[in-house]
Amino acid sequence: MTTSSTPTARNEVATRLIDGSIRRSHNSLLEIDWGAPQDPDLFYMPPEMITLYGTPLWEKMTHRERVELSRQEVANTFSRAVWFENTLNQGLLRAMLYQDPTSPHVHYALTELGDETRHMVMFGKMVSAIGAEPYRLSRVQAMAVQAMPLFYRGLMLYLAALCGEEVIDDVQRKFLNHPELQPIVAQTMRIHIAEEARHIRFAREGVRRHVRTAPWWSRTFCATANGAAGFILDKMFMDKRVYERCGLPVREAVRQAKANEFSQARRRAAFADFHEFLEDNNLLNLVSRTLWRRYGFLA
Repeated sequence: MTTSSTPTARNEVATRLIDGSIRRSHNSLLEIDWGAPQDPDLFYMPPEMITLYGTPLWEKMTHRERVELSRQEVANTFSRAVWFENTLNQGLLRAMLYQDPTSPHVHYALTELGDETRHMVMFGKMVSAIGAEPYRLSRVQAMAVQAMPLFYRGLMLYLAALCGEEVIDDVQRKFLNHPELQPIVAQTMRIHIAEEARHIRFAREGVRRHVRTAPWWSRTFCATANGAAGFILDKMFMDKRVYERCGLPVREAVRQAKANEFSQARRRAAFADFHEFLEDNNLLNLVSRTLWRRYGFLA
């Protein structure tokens, strides 16, 4: 009898994921009408997802000002998603140097690389289509991000993928059919959700497989380091430059956003399933729990 940790079982999972990719893959360049007119009264993300939703500043804003804030926050999220996909692709490519290029496991990893590359194009096209300027990394941030793939080995590779995918996927699923959402954003979410489901399955299987055999120091490192994802996700959801571009008082906007209990509750709800997965696989410790809590993902 095979288990998910055996090469046979691993390749069986990969084969099923490849079959799913054949049946249901997307090309946003063909499927999304990037030049379609956008309704100036519709939000670029559901208002409930906006960092200032329900705050005193929010109550003072006009509807169009709220829409503009949603536009800038979407541009920030998608801009940062591009560099995350970049680091994940680098990690997958490095891992393949040591793997069998004839195996279905490697073939699915290459399939995922293709998906992620198209997602990077899709996110870039989205920022351009909504008329926003991308949110670029600073030189220091870019250097830190460039170093991240160096740590994406074995268990950490699959865990890092989940840290970047699980929370965003949960948020998109919950708000995909929001009645006030711009159609162009909804279509982008549909494509991302459909393909990300396979990526999450692949990464979860990878974590379960590696956590059984990884040495104690690797498990300890992963259980500690995943808390840094709370900081990264916090920046994907909130960047002070968003408030600058919207003409809001930056310090006060940041203060209210950080204290916004509605926003904190949304983060905790989005993290709940992934939190359970981490606990089930003994991949949380005092350090990571403290960091996830510090950025609002744990109560």
